[in-house]
Amino acid sequence: MLVLAGAGSGKTRVITHRIAHLVRERGVPVGQILAITFTNKAAGEMRERILELVGPEARGLWASTFHSACARILRIEHAAAGYERSFTIYDDGDQQRLMRAVIAEEGLDPKRTTPRAVLGVISSAKNELKGSSEVEDDANGDYGVEVISRLYKRYQDRLIANQAMDFDDLLMVTVQLLQRDSVVRERWQRRFRHVLVDEYQDTNHAQYWLVRILAEPERNVMVVGDDDQGIYSWRGADIRNILEFKADYPDAVTIPLEQNYRSSATILAAANAVVERNRGRHPKVLWTDRESGEDVTIASSADEYEEARMVVREVGRAIAEGRPLDEIAVFYRTHAQSRVIEDQLVRSGINYQVLGGPRFYERAEVKDLMAYLRVVANPADREAFTRAAGSPKRGLGPAALARVAQAAEGRAVPMDSVAREADLVQGLNASQRDALATLGALFDRLRAMDATGSPPARVMETAIEESGIREALLADGPAESGIGRLDNLQELVGVAVEYAARAEEPTLGGFLEEVALVSAVDEADEDGGRVTLMTVHNAKGLEYDVVIVTGLEEGLFPHMRSIDDPDGLEEERRLCYVALTRARERLILSHADARTLRGNRMYSIPSRFIDEIPAEATGRPEPVVLDSPFGDSESFAVPNFDVGDAVVHESFGEGVIIGLQQRGRLLQVRFDDKERLLMADMAPMRRLG
Repeated sequence: MLVLAGAGSGKTRVITHRIAHLVRERGVPVGQILAITFTNKAAGEMRERILELVGPEARGLWASTFHSACARILRIEHAAAGYERSFTIYDDGDQQRLMRAVIAEEGLDPKRTTPRAVLGVISSAKNELKGSSEVEDDANGDYGVEVISRLYKRYQDRLIANQAMDFDDLLMVTVQLLQRDSVVRERWQRRFRHVLVDEYQDTNHAQYWLVRILAEPERNVMVVGDDDQGIYSWRGADIRNILEFKADYPDAVTIPLEQNYRSSATILAAANAVVERNRGRHPKVLWTDRESGEDVTIASSADEYEEARMVVREVGRAIAEGRPLDEIAVFYRTHAQSRVIEDQLVRSGINYQVLGGPRFYERAEVKDLMAYLRVVANPADREAFTRAAGSPKRGLGPAALARVAQAAEGRAVPMDSVAREADLVQGLNASQRDALATLGALFDRLRAMDATGSPPARVMETAIEESGIREALLADGPAESGIGRLDNLQELVGVAVEYAARAEEPTLGGFLEEVALVSAVDEADEDGGRVTLMTVHNAKGLEYDVVIVTGLEEGLFPHMRSIDDPDGLEEERRLCYVALTRARERLILSHADARTLRGNRMYSIPSRFIDEIPAEATGRPEPVVLDSPFGDSESFAVPNFDVGDAVVHESFGEGVIIGLQQRGRLLQVRFDDKERLLMADMAPMRRLG
């Protein structure tokens, strides 16, 4: 059975009541039921609800995450799997320590081949049920992949020698055991005659095979999910698992849950209109018996600062209506967008929290960069020097830095003064002395820049480049994570640019003082709840009375990395659908004409997702324009292009206009190489003939 549970349709209730029905009405022993969720919290809530419905006998139910279920199976089948029953499960820290040792054994530079990055690739391979030999087979002469396969093999050999597994092994080893050992496979197929899976759209390849193997031969498998909320492909989830369920189980019954108990009819109309444009989905239309409610508001701003002021005004309006702060949420596509909104909330005295990550000034990479600036401004700041010396890693561990501190105390000078004379520090090896001298020279350059009047932003950019922070972030972990953290540093550079523009005499010390004061206000806590800020990815499963979605612009949401990829664009559209369906009563969708991203001022057009929302849902034919650098939008002059026009672009050559969006402001043009979306008023393009 495939239950397509639309947003707000009560899917968890479906699973718990089905289990209760199997036990009470069909006489199925609870020990023959396996219920799988994605989080320990969800599994715990499921057990509690079933206990209320069934009674004490429900205590024998297996309701757990994929990883917990596999760990439990492997403790029982340890001998067949080739492990001791007491095998260890390595956490993230254990894995990194082991991989660091493996990289050293291979004679590789841990700064270029970082443990986190290698582990990310290995994790993806394990989720695809690929061992090191299969990764090597996929290399096709690619040296980088060959290196990864060697590291993978050595890492896996060390795990086995240590009688240890990482989290991905729990899945992979279990599936491979069930695939190769018919006795073990049949034992667990007899044990679990009913398999139920929540959030099936989020399953990866290994999880797919675990469910498929256990469900045979009786095929008593029920999965619950929503293909319209599949937003985790970047961490291995495969949307095809739910889209192709009927192909795997041709006799399956499909039941759509289309009644939404959360959102107003108007909000649902907007969400349906966006997601129904996706081709890769099961047809369904959410409906509600609630009233239409408020119109969806489309808010246009001049830039991200005007947008942040709009957010504060909307929060203030909700407060004036008597709504609690914890029923108000602000969403954005990337973490770096939160900074401007946070600053405006702080200045307005509105308490807030950032879900799924620390507040902007508390993020590790932001504090790392600030440490360099603090040493430049105040050489006596030993805490800042210690943090800077360790970020990125340069071989100066706690023991080496303790020797530097001891030398500084003995000579009554700051630690960065000692760094200039690294040869005088006792107990350091040659590479540590070189690293310390290089760090000292960097502080000298940064301090000279500040002394000669370089803007704080220029000092920061130099620190990012010459310290190795940029290279370390890009090499450390998945691209999405590294680029996102680098975006946070560029956002901090933007803060410095903003400070210099309004300060009478901008200095590095003045900038640090301003940031310190903002951070101190951030730490103040108040009663009465908090406005919640988060990325849309972190919003899945949550709901609020008032939702403000910011940054709905082409290149940001949908993200630029997805615009030219049909599958990526469909996932961005599902992400938008998730954002819209979090709102119960009021939904505000915001875009800005200009925004600073990665240190560059970008001029934008509204997201196509805004254009896909019907006018009836917004209550007006055109968006409300709060402020625009282009003046009155009604009198905005758009170059007179039309569908079918032959055009020539300075960079892309000749093409044909095949579509118009945003009242002609956005042109869809087919060139020889690909189709592109261009701004009519800014593209260096003219009509031919």
